[in-house]
Amino acid sequence: MALSLTVNGEERSLNVEGDTPLLWVIRDELGLKGTKFGCGAGLCGACTVHLDGQPVRSCSTPVEMAAGGRVTTIEGLGTSENLHALQQAWIDHGVPQCGYCQSGQIMSAAHLLATNPSPERDEIVAAMTGNLCRCGTYSRIIEAVESVAGTVRPDQKEGA
Repeated sequence: MALSLTVNGEERSLNVEGDTPLLWVIRDELGLKGTKFGCGAGLCGACTVHLDGQPVRSCSTPVEMAAGGRVTTIEGLGTSENLHALQQAWIDHGVPQCGYCQSGQIMSAAHLLATNPSPERDEIVAAMTGNLCRCGTYSRIIEAVESVAGTVRPDQKEGA
């Protein structure tokens, strides 16, 4: 099936089966390895990306649902020269241990801050509950998000 979608601001044309999980298109067809496979059932959040500004579990989202849409992965959030404020906060707060879940964590936090730039702690906790961290760095994740809350520049919102 021929389809197109915009990934990290770049229009991409693909020829894949419509029921292929978006995760495998991102990783295998487009070569973007930042989005991780965790559980394969949309439960852990490691594969979280944004589709038209909304967080989705790419392991359980068929690519045909993204056709014509705008996908942002962790690679599209910031660059090594210009990190998104959350990416820098993750470094500053030493959030990752194994790091496996972190791209999904950051994508969920980025959506929270795009929709609620100054969340309270309980709002951060609620927004991040769907993302699991096997290393248990939840307190550092919350601290990193809190450190950025209220400071994300308009150019660092979705798709920047």
